[in-house]
Amino acid sequence: MNRSLITSLIRVVALAATTFTMIASTPLQEVKLKDIDGKDTSLKAYSGKVLLVVNVASQCGLTPQYKQLEALYKKYHGQGLEVLGFPCNQFGAQEPGTADEIKSFCSTKYSVSFPLFAKLNVNPPEQHPLYSVLTGKEAAFPGPIEWNFGKFLVGRDGKVLHRFSPRTQPDATEVVAAIEAALKAK
Repeated sequence: MNRSLITSLIRVVALAATTFTMIASTPLQEVKLKDIDGKDTSLKAYSGKVLLVVNVASQCGLTPQYKQLEALYKKYHGQGLEVLGFPCNQFGAQEPGTADEIKSFCSTKYSVSFPLFAKLNVNPPEQHPLYSVLTGKEAAFPGPIEWNFGKFLVGRDGKVLHRFSPRTQPDATEVVAAIEAALKAK
């Protein structure tokens, strides 16, 4: 093989590794996001709060979890909980709608008042940096997202405390206990 080609390949691999490491080591609060209205934001707006980060979908068998997520939000929001919904269309094309359609569905069908964000991909190949941080090799709970309604509980300090599977209901004893413990921690 040509020496310049080998050198070029080494540079590309090194750049890719550096980029992945930078993304994986980026604090959650610094990941650039867009809200459901397309406005630039980040999780900095929620610094000092306990976060329940959930990839959501409107046409999934687990979609009724919106009701429980909203109930958690209403019950614990005053104590510092933020439920953050990230629409995702990667699993069975179960979130095909536009941002306006998603907002309308969530507010009309489930009276969702917690923050929603722009649709994103939670798994490669076009994985959003937020989910690279949440699920990458250096993450507290690495590994791909299995389906819609995977949940991550993030403490007030920005560290991921727990990961709950999509089938774990938001009002399950273990989820509620983890939220309450995180809210009590200062």
